[in-house]
Amino acid sequence: MQDKYYELTITLDDTYVDFIADFIANIYGEGLELGTGKIIVRSESDLTFVKDALVSLAGTLSNAIKMDYTLEEKENIDWIKTYQDSIQPIEAGKFYIFPSWYAPKEECINIKIDPALAFGSGHHATTFSCLEAISTYVDAGKSVIDVGCGSGILGLACKKLGANVELCDTDPLSVESCKENFTLNEETYDKLWEGSIDKAEGTYDIVIANIIADVLRFIAKDLKSACKEDGLLILSGILDKKEDLVVESFKELTLVQRILKDEWVTLVYKKEING
Repeated sequence: MQDKYYELTITLDDTYVDFIADFIANIYGEGLELGTGKIIVRSESDLTFVKDALVSLAGTLSNAIKMDYTLEEKENIDWIKTYQDSIQPIEAGKFYIFPSWYAPKEECINIKIDPALAFGSGHHATTFSCLEAISTYVDAGKSVIDVGCGSGILGLACKKLGANVELCDTDPLSVESCKENFTLNEETYDKLWEGSIDKAEGTYDIVIANIIADVLRFIAKDLKSACKEDGLLILSGILDKKEDLVVESFKELTLVQRILKDEWVTLVYKKEING
């Protein structure tokens, strides 16, 4: 263990803490700490790349999320072990999500994820609800695309159910994280690219997008176009107070299921014209 470590503190509107922490978890593999309106990232390596990625994300979202950053060098403690000791496996739908320092569970479908936090590992409400929906609607032979794949956990879940899986993310670090997690689980995806759904070459039985409401609304046309007739869209990352934005953007589709966990909503739509 080195004598020093780096600490990056991000201050922001508390509404976006979960979303930004989830984003960081997809590109960074050590420890995070959440507070009210604050995220702390720690590492023995320089964290400038995390700050740069957040600045880029904010620009992509037209600076709708304002963040301030403080990067410091501090005396080291064994906070990584403390963090690992705090992470517990969970069951979500048919799946058992566990870090590599735990054993798999024979009676479940196992997915191994070494999270940077309880995000990207099934613990966060949006990921948990998506895994429940995948358990219900995905089966062998279905074609699936995971849009904004992050850690790749949702695509992995679909692959373990026998689906044909494609994934994409606009963040190159998330694409690398996805590759690593497929390798960790000894699974292979059918296609993975840096970019969004507009680069998809085909249509799919199930389109999954666990992003945020504003982005779902922005790419709604592409998501619907990528879904086959009578196919399903699983949409998540939606704060309850933003739900109406998404509902309006997908109003011509049939709502099959609404899942509410904490303050987060997951919506499952069928692509069929009402009336």
